[in-house]
Amino acid sequence: MKSFSLAVASLLAGSAAAFVSNSATQCPGSSLSAMPERKWDSMVDPTERSKAVPFLPRPINLDGSMVGDFGFDPFYLSSIPKDFSGFIQPPQWEEKSIPTLYWMREAELKHGRVAMLAWFGWVATDGAFGFPLRFPGEVYSVENIPNAYFAHDVLVEQGSMGFLLLAVAFIEFCTGAVLVEVAKGDNDREAGDFGLDPLSFLKDKSEEDINTMKLKELQNGRAAMMAFAGVATQTALETSNHAFPYI
Repeated sequence: MKSFSLAVASLLAGSAAAFVSNSATQCPGSSLSAMPERKWDSMVDPTERSKAVPFLPRPINLDGSMVGDFGFDPFYLSSIPKDFSGFIQPPQWEEKSIPTLYWMREAELKHGRVAMLAWFGWVATDGAFGFPLRFPGEVYSVENIPNAYFAHDVLVEQGSMGFLLLAVAFIEFCTGAVLVEVAKGDNDREAGDFGLDPLSFLKDKSEEDINTMKLKELQNGRAAMMAFAGVATQTALETSNHAFPYI
């Protein structure tokens, strides 16, 4: 019986040894430094949590130094190292660079500004402020375009959307020129800054006041992007929802 117990113990020890690698037996104190470096390690700050999403580590580029930076980037898009200048001119033209965070702030401001105009235009067209705000002319009348929901299809057929497309393309071409200058290092303007302040809101203001105004624009733009998406979706749900207040 004793010899049988020894045989079973030897068999179990041999089976356990089969699951242990040679490196583990030779180097019992293996180090994590031997593991390859992960891309994730360069995209986050593991010592700090995101203010907006506290269960996630802080994106490496969102350190709170930019106006409106609350650390919200759950997909870590701002941490992707990429030169976005290739979107505005071919890479082979000349050496240039637009970093990820700069490009994304530029895009956020542009989308926010367009969304603020779009939301106001949508609800104003449908009489949200007491009367329908329309361009003069029968083609833009309430009889021809009952509400904003039908405006796109009607104006595409009428031809106004073709003119609008050309106008937007012209604006994009002109505003893209400054991004070429930024990419080449000839211009150090902040992202989204076109020097447009016709009412002099920022004139003779302190840096703190200017940053407050910038934060208001960002927050209103972010809200407008969600608001426009909401009103466009709500309007399209049912026939009875096409007219203001879309409920």
